[in-house]
Amino acid sequence: MLKLLERVFEGILWRSRWMVILAVIFSLFAALSLFIVASVEIYEPIKHLFKNHFHITSEDHGFLVGAIISAIDLYLIATVLIIFSLGLYELFISKIDEAEGEGHSKLLAIHSLDDLKGKLGRVVLMVLIVTFFKYSIHIKYETPVETLYLAAGVLMLALALYFSHKDH
Repeated sequence: MLKLLERVFEGILWRSRWMVILAVIFSLFAALSLFIVASVEIYEPIKHLFKNHFHITSEDHGFLVGAIISAIDLYLIATVLIIFSLGLYELFISKIDEAEGEGHSKLLAIHSLDDLKGKLGRVVLMVLIVTFFKYSIHIKYETPVETLYLAAGVLMLALALYFSHKDH
């Protein structure tokens, strides 16, 4: 009787991994939403650029650069969500046969939780770098100390990139 109860409980426990499918599906929906929002964010300034026959003011230039950087940020976050979805699916549900085939990129191959964390961590670092860049272009550097702060921030980002890729 105890063995039967154990087998039933383990079966239920094993099948509970399918709850992860909700995170996979909704992460993909969120990624799709971010791709659409980012594309619209790029479309608007480009439409403005064509409408003015490529004659832009310095204000337009700042708007265009800011919109593109914001869109890149959103694309990177959408990429994080896709990697997260693929990783959860492969770790909890099943291997993706399409990804294992010959000629396909091994970039998204995730075999352990550490693989998933590493890939997500590197993309999140890129999001932070783009966000830093986005904010740094809008700041007015009026004193040498403020410029020094910018240089220190760039140095810290460079070190973070170096250490994140050191094992490769």
